[in-house]
Amino acid sequence: MASTGTRRSPVPNRTVTAGRRAVKAERSATGGPAGNEQLTAATGVILLVLLAALGVTILQIGPLIWLHFFLGLLLIGPIGLKMASTGYRFIRYYTGDASYVRKGPPEQWLRLLAPGVVLSTIGVFTSGVVLLFVGPAHRGFWFSIHKVTFFVWLAVTGLHVLGHLPGMPAGLRATSLNGTSARGGQAGGAGRAIAVAGAVVGGLVLAVALIPQFATWTAHPALWQHHHHDG
Repeated sequence: MASTGTRRSPVPNRTVTAGRRAVKAERSATGGPAGNEQLTAATGVILLVLLAALGVTILQIGPLIWLHFFLGLLLIGPIGLKMASTGYRFIRYYTGDASYVRKGPPEQWLRLLAPGVVLSTIGVFTSGVVLLFVGPAHRGFWFSIHKVTFFVWLAVTGLHVLGHLPGMPAGLRATSLNGTSARGGQAGGAGRAIAVAGAVVGGLVLAVALIPQFATWTAHPALWQHHHHDG
């Protein structure tokens, strides 16, 4: 006699297969955790170079005030990309994405430091942009904000860099920027390269567009320098 047992519907299997295909397609487009790691590391290298140059301008802030503003504006693009890449990893991990859970989070002390890095970064660059527009005649309040947030930012960002610096070479090798994963297959390298280049170009366009705004500061470099040392 023919079996009358209930036949399992193939629909759930098709649903699971479709879900797996969607996940694989996303990893192919973004590179998954390895691609995110490389994007973050590549952006970090650019930030280290630009921040070192910005530090030089602080030592001679009077004559180099124009370059200080230019580099500060240029940095906005890469900083935005760095926040986006780390924020994406945060979201994927805490929403339970399997590949990001397997990758694991950064060390706990770095996670505790992260809010301070983000808030102080927003504070120091926002106050810097505001200073650019208010000019030296009305710099008092915003300069104080800029100075306080700068020292906080310098401390927490220094620790942040020291914590991530050892893993940066491995992060850069996680995948290759031509799109081939170190583990095989396409990993969205072209998209990462475009994102990095776009962040730098975006910051550069912003800096160039606001060059005319530098005039109110470059006209009185000695006054600004005096306030910088005494304020």
